[in-house]
Amino acid sequence: MKKAIHYINQFFAGVGGEDKAHFEPELREGKVGPGLALDSVLDAEITHTVICGDNFMGEKTDEAVSRIIDMLKPLEFDIFLAGPAFQAGRYGVACGTIAKAVQEEFGVPVVSSMHIENPGVEMFRKDLYILKGGASAAQTKKDTAAMANVANKLLQGEAVGTAEAEGYFPRGIREQVFLEEPVSAARRGVDMLIKKLAGEPFETELPIPAKDMVDIAPPIKDLSKARIAIVNTGGIVPVDNPDRIQSASATRWGRYDISEMDRLQSGEYKTIHAGFDPAAADADPNVIVPLDVMKEMEKEGVYGSLHPYFYSTVGTGTTQAEAERMGKEMLEKLQEDEVDGVILVST
Repeated sequence: MKKAIHYINQFFAGVGGEDKAHFEPELREGKVGPGLALDSVLDAEITHTVICGDNFMGEKTDEAVSRIIDMLKPLEFDIFLAGPAFQAGRYGVACGTIAKAVQEEFGVPVVSSMHIENPGVEMFRKDLYILKGGASAAQTKKDTAAMANVANKLLQGEAVGTAEAEGYFPRGIREQVFLEEPVSAARRGVDMLIKKLAGEPFETELPIPAKDMVDIAPPIKDLSKARIAIVNTGGIVPVDNPDRIQSASATRWGRYDISEMDRLQSGEYKTIHAGFDPAAADADPNVIVPLDVMKEMEKEGVYGSLHPYFYSTVGTGTTQAEAERMGKEMLEKLQEDEVDGVILVST
């Protein structure tokens, strides 16, 4: 029986949520959490599960990777599986980071699964098989089955099909395919052109990924006269969260008056962001919305004036489409108020 190692974060291991995100790497025998679903459809036995907190992997990456690699050295395994990570950004990056490192160190195949909006996809899609997964843990059964389908082919030494056929994100690898009935490239090209001219569906043999380019804004001509606004995706809001901004996968944003303030006060403002430990931001909201520093710089004449409102939403899990929509809505307000530049604060 072939053997597999599975990687999950502290949440799916049942250790805890954000309060346990600094959980140090741990190796457990057997399968844990989503490993139960994965093991049931995998042509290998999950002999061990690696667990690591998302913050520990993100903040102490080199140490986390080194410790996990050392844990795995005494073990025999044929494949390494990570996730599924769904739309959880830090978890996806962690899965990609350790999977790539294991592949390079041990030469075994690695497989993961992530939602298309997970930043781990763009970071690691060229390095490993990442299946197109769901947005939440509700898709665990479907995502683990898709992972196992590709993993089983790798375990059996079978050829893995195209990204479209198998459901993984394209890796930028081109392979030769021999047609059962040979047709010259010239003939195939002409056939596609005829279909295109006729408005009929066709499939190109050389897909070119579309890139959503954002033009670079022109520089501010005179900063000493410029009006500057603060926009943040760290979820800083009045304590009652009047706009009901979601703590993850946000579809709402807020605009809050700071014209009579020199700093944001703890107890009056807080973060509703679900992607990091809120303790520091709740104790001092200015660490994310730097009103105190901006007011000092305004008095020093570093820039002209501070816009009397700050704008807030949440970035974790928010889709590109929703982020684009909210950004355009904010932009309308900023342009109405003749704002010259924006300090965009993330986390």
